[in-house]
Amino acid sequence: MPLSPIGRTGSLAIALAAALTAAPALAQQANMSFFITSAGPGRGGDLGGLEGADRHCQALAQAAGAGNRTWRAYLSTQGAGAVNARDRIGRGPWQNARGTVIAKDVAELHGTNNLNKQTALTERGEPVNGRGDTPNMHDILTGSQADGTAFAGTDDRTCGNWTRSGEGSAMVGHHDRQGLNTEPPALSWNTSHPSRGCSLDALKATGGNGLFYCFAAN
Repeated sequence: MPLSPIGRTGSLAIALAAALTAAPALAQQANMSFFITSAGPGRGGDLGGLEGADRHCQALAQAAGAGNRTWRAYLSTQGAGAVNARDRIGRGPWQNARGTVIAKDVAELHGTNNLNKQTALTERGEPVNGRGDTPNMHDILTGSQADGTAFAGTDDRTCGNWTRSGEGSAMVGHHDRQGLNTEPPALSWNTSHPSRGCSLDALKATGGNGLFYCFAAN
């Protein structure tokens, strides 16, 4: 049955309102320069190395409308040629999918930043489960020390430079800045504790899901 003129006008008004509502969100996501991955590659700590992690960041950003930037995973590596996470992510400032700035530069990111459960959003602009949610997913892979540099020594803190999904360990941070106590590590976004393994099940056991931070490097 054809719509009456009034019905057609109402439908057009609804469509226009929906488009106007969506436009600001899409514009913000196009300007997004930081997010937590909404999902990992699915192999626990095996991200395909730094290159695979970067590709994952780029693909998620592309799907969200922010693929015009060069995206890098906030991850360090160890051993010969160790890479510092802080050196991979550009100079800032960085903002989430809703336009909120989390840090203006590398120094602020590793100092007094604005990164917490309310601001550390996925590329879709959605919050990530934290402590008190079911399931808890606040363990974010970083492999990094508090200042964003790589770990020295032989203890694995990067799941074999992000190539292992079984034995090994990765340093994680708490994006919600909450833990078992109020000591600095429990409240750290990038260096809270090592994981108990590198499989996805092992990461989930301590409150993770194989997620990591992505930053626009340009």
